[in-house]
Amino acid sequence: MKVQALKGYYKPTDIAVGSARSCYFGKHIVTPESAAEWDKKSDLLNSIFKAGHHTTLMHYHFTFMIEGMSRLLIWRLLHAHPFYNSEQVSQRYAKMKIENFTYPKNADREKWQKYYENMFFYYEKLIEVLTPEIEKVLPKFKKNEAKKRAQEFARYLLPLGMNAHLYHTINVITALRYINGVKAIPEAGHEAREFVGQMIDEMLKIDSSLKPLIEFAENEPAVFPHIDIEGIKRAKNVKNRVEVFDIVDYDFELNANYAGVLRLSNLYLDTAVLGSFNSYIKLSMSADAQNQRHRRSPAIRPKLEDIYRRDFYMPKICDSVKELYLRAVEYSYDFFENQAKTLGFAEAAYALLNAHNIEIIEHNDFQEFAHKAQMRLCYNAQEEIFDIVYAQVEGLKKAGVKSAEKFLPPCTLRYKEGIRPFCPEGERFCGVKVWKMEFEEYNRII
Repeated sequence: MKVQALKGYYKPTDIAVGSARSCYFGKHIVTPESAAEWDKKSDLLNSIFKAGHHTTLMHYHFTFMIEGMSRLLIWRLLHAHPFYNSEQVSQRYAKMKIENFTYPKNADREKWQKYYENMFFYYEKLIEVLTPEIEKVLPKFKKNEAKKRAQEFARYLLPLGMNAHLYHTINVITALRYINGVKAIPEAGHEAREFVGQMIDEMLKIDSSLKPLIEFAENEPAVFPHIDIEGIKRAKNVKNRVEVFDIVDYDFELNANYAGVLRLSNLYLDTAVLGSFNSYIKLSMSADAQNQRHRRSPAIRPKLEDIYRRDFYMPKICDSVKELYLRAVEYSYDFFENQAKTLGFAEAAYALLNAHNIEIIEHNDFQEFAHKAQMRLCYNAQEEIFDIVYAQVEGLKKAGVKSAEKFLPPCTLRYKEGIRPFCPEGERFCGVKVWKMEFEEYNRII
């Protein structure tokens, strides 16, 4: 793994102390240059940090360029909270390479290399056999995308040990939380500590005055929460793969702020934030990686070991190659369970596939869900997450929620608001005039 921080003009602790002093300095703003020269800078920095006055440390953001991090660690640490921004290589649109895998600590490298090679064979074979099947159902102007669409479905057979490269931006407090939180991380612990070690080195290169704060974070207690998914399911009488409950119904007015490219509804909040609901969702690791990107749709994600069973997602298109898909999945579970006995679940989890199903409980307010529905009811969205959001809207409609009629794909909303072009995707237009369809008529072929 390689972690490199982009350097800023000012040091984070100078900005923190300058902003803190400006709160109590009546004459003028205290600049970072002035804070750097102040003889009591360290005293104030440590005092406000230990008192929990952390907003001063949120002005500065680190942007890390990360190469060679597993999808498992990205899911569990980097994207499991709302306080970040990432741009990472897409498994939907970029062809993966066999050499890009993480090996667990103390693993038999020869066995794991063979496993990764075999799963990569299945991945490439699925692309090969699915491409002509997908070409049959794509509209004529989209047939040249058949191979990329096949990659989208074949990636379900890639293990969570598959690496990614990404830009990842966080503020100082979030970085300190990473340093503290890896002590309690339930999976990929060795890799997490390697990442944090490199991250600390990069932070101190930028600002050595962060050292006392880093040491504090290293020594602070950390606990990973126990989450009783089965208890929640019993209490809410969950029967389906997607179930909505705890609904607070509050109507809101759709307007151009929701339909515009800038989505001004995130700036000018309205009564939509007063409506909310929770959802039980069973979904694949691949779909949840997409789901996490909706940072204002927080979800609780138990330890994988606590909810483990041989349970996986198979895309509808893969029915045509069911034997190949099932053979790959069963081989993967056999290997994982064997390795879990020797390495422990937390390290063997790299062998679990993107197809592996997990269970989460997600919370949405109506304002955020209006945005999520636009992104995921689009026919270009990943098929599985499209189906999940469709089921959430369907559940809200069945519960009599008035605002459920307003959770729409982007083209339909833009059509209702008279904003052209109705489809904002340009050359990525799916080819279906969804804005002319009723919700009950939506029918994704792939």
